Amino acid sequence: DDDRRPPTFSRTNTRRQDVEESLQAQSPNLPHGQNTKGDQPLGTEEEVSQSRSRHRRRRPETLVLRAEDVEKLVNDRLQALQLKGSTEEALHKKIDRVDCLPFTDKVERAPPPKRFTTPSITPFKGDSAPESHLRHFKSAMILYKADDALMCKVFSMTLRGAAQDWFHTLPSASIGNFKELALIFTKEYTSYKTVRKHADHLFNLRKKPDESLRDYLRRFKAEKANIIGCNDQVASSAFKKGLPTEHELYRELTITPSQTLAEVFATAERYALWDDDRIAAKKASKHVDHPT
Repeated sequence: DDDRRPPTFSRTNTRRQDVEESLQAQSPNLPHGQNTKGDQPLGTEEEVSQSRSRHRRRRPETLVLRAEDVEKLVNDRLQALQLKGSTEEALHKKIDRVDCLPFTDKVERAPPPKRFTTPSITPFKGDSAPESHLRHFKSAMILYKADDALMCKVFSMTLRGAAQDWFHTLPSASIGNFKELALIFTKEYTSYKTVRKHADHLFNLRKKPDESLRDYLRRFKAEKANIIGCNDQVASSAFKKGLPTEHELYRELTITPSQTLAEVFATAERYALWDDDRIAAKKASKHVDHPT
């Protein structure tokens, strides 16, 4: 019996050494021969065998998860590249639309006269009368009025802001001469004609008895916007005169008469907030007294 013990001890010791080496490979910072739980024994042969079996079963799962992660990263990258490609394509289309002018090839290819210098013309932004802009343009270009191509190109250079944006929405090759351009321009901006009224017109405005201060302020500003070159001092006086003399805002503007028009409107906005609360409270009181 004593002769058989050394081989058995040797086999057990060898298996323990295998497990220690396996654990050492997983935790390289641990010194050789030390397990992950301090000085506790590694266990019996059966426990060691079960531990190694569990370790083998985990490896395929880890590999599967990594493969899925790689596949996800590849798919995300492909989607990003596709999105980038579609975005770049959309940008190219936008650039092409900007470069595309509504003139025919004949107009676009026509060269300007020698020594031509573009005259100084007030830009059109879409907030003034189109007929007035056309008259000024024709007067400035009177020496070249017979050159349709030049008239078209120079006229497009006088457009700014929203008017320039509108110009680039016109269909390609839809304009072959200046008469066509002037007609479509006038039709587009006819509704923007400025109503010619004198500043004295503002003195005819009055705050109505059932009108809130905010509505009166809005109506007054709209009327003033229709008057070209309206003096701010005149507008301030007209706004105050349109208020009832018993109104709190009228009293405020009388006490501080040196306010600018911007200050008058700012003061009116503050009083409009108070007026809104007063009207709301009055309506709420009526609702309580006469519930539906």
